[in-house]
Amino acid sequence: MELDERKLKILQAIIRTYLDTGEPVGSRTISKYTDLNLSSATIRNEMSDLEDMGYIIQPHTSAGRIPSDKGYRLYVDTMLDAKTNEVNNLKEELTQKADKIDDVLKQVAKFLAANTNYASMVSGPRYQSKRVKFIQITSVDEEHLLAVIVLDNNAVKNQMIRVEESVEEEQIVKLNFVLNTTLNGLDVMDMNLALIQKLKEQVGSHTRVIDSVLEVIGKTLVEEDDLEVYTSGATNILKYPELADKSKAADLLGAFEEKKIINNWLGLPDKQNTEESHDIQVYIGDETQVESMKDCSMVTATYKIQEGVYGKIGIVGPKRMDYDKVVGTLNSLMSQLDDIFKEDK
Repeated sequence: MELDERKLKILQAIIRTYLDTGEPVGSRTISKYTDLNLSSATIRNEMSDLEDMGYIIQPHTSAGRIPSDKGYRLYVDTMLDAKTNEVNNLKEELTQKADKIDDVLKQVAKFLAANTNYASMVSGPRYQSKRVKFIQITSVDEEHLLAVIVLDNNAVKNQMIRVEESVEEEQIVKLNFVLNTTLNGLDVMDMNLALIQKLKEQVGSHTRVIDSVLEVIGKTLVEEDDLEVYTSGATNILKYPELADKSKAADLLGAFEEKKIINNWLGLPDKQNTEESHDIQVYIGDETQVESMKDCSMVTATYKIQEGVYGKIGIVGPKRMDYDKVVGTLNSLMSQLDDIFKEDK
């Protein structure tokens, strides 16, 4: 069974009505849409087909229909026009605060929560790649060396290295020279066995030091970045009955206090590859991959400060969120942020 134009219009009418009311939608309500010009009987037949196809569900016997996750997905993918809501004076307001990125991001979170009436969260910027900026080996005592590794995002990693015999100062100088000339500016992902073997050949007997330094660098690949996260409007979710259940609300509100959980939300994989740096993505129900959000939808966008430095913005609300407004607001906001970050360079 195909989803023809008439079924598509009826599905759209059901979703828009449910977005407005939060109540199951009946055929009589849909028949009032003047652009459909269909009888209640015809609409009932079409709604039955839509239910068989999995786009709508009937929550109770004798009740109207509500959209399913599949219905929401079709709505997001095919019905959303590229609307852009004007964000009056936002650029001027943000530019005044652009001396510090964290001020801008805090303001973004507050703006989105106030203008969408949902919860918002913004992650601090992270580096897409990690390059070695500087390595320093120093002697602590006869049995210990201290390795300090600085990455290009100014993250500093330290490692105490135990040595079987003391290392002379001129040998430490050689170690620093070899490590820095070989590794400086190198992406951590580009370090391979051939490079490691070359390093060990150059330093001779002090291969343990090389192993320890590389171990510290390798840890940066699997460590969670301790990113700042800005949230606003978490209590907005209590305004929606389907999320206000005591246990659901507690889980959601608790999750908003956990940076790691939020970063997991904002780190969801993109649904499609695109060259657009802040392509907007919509995750409905179980697509969020987070148990406490199975009754929610989340809309995310990626902001870019400069090449390789980016962060995520997310808006969380009920599955009946006003997608048009959220996507329009995000589109307009991302354009403003692009202008601000360009001006700030």
